[in-house]
Amino acid sequence: MVSRRSPQLATREAARALYRIQSRYVETEQLAQRSLLIREKALGAEHPDVIPPLLTLSEAYAEQGRFADAEPLARRALGLAEKALGPEHPEVASALEPLAGLARIRGRYAEAEPLARRALAIREKALGPEHPDVAAVLAGLAELSILRQSAAQAEPLARRALAI
Repeated sequence: MVSRRSPQLATREAARALYRIQSRYVETEQLAQRSLLIREKALGAEHPDVIPPLLTLSEAYAEQGRFADAEPLARRALGLAEKALGPEHPEVASALEPLAGLARIRGRYAEAEPLARRALAIREKALGPEHPDVAAVLAGLAELSILRQSAAQAEPLARRALAI
């Protein structure tokens, strides 16, 4: 199945993957800050095209262990996506996933699970149940179940992710 993600999202993910492989988080941070400033100045702070650099910057902070800096940016991206695109748009899932990951990393499992489950529902509806992006959310939910010491819940999630 061909991904229905926007070119902006694909570009953000490709850049993030490249920098993550190279562990160049400070450079990612600097580029994302510049992109964010340019987009806010040109389009306004509430424009949906501000979402990708917000998420990239949030992820750069998270990769540096700066979770307190990362979370407000991801929350802002989620709010913008919901307001501009609607609560079931795939970009909403793109903002929910890092928030779920941040909550999981910080040990806030009860907060992480509904965020991840909402991202899963959006991904399944938008992309279909067999899409690789669905598998990624399932794997995150399986990891969360393991952290919550619930192997019985983790196993079917992990098996489904693996099958995809």
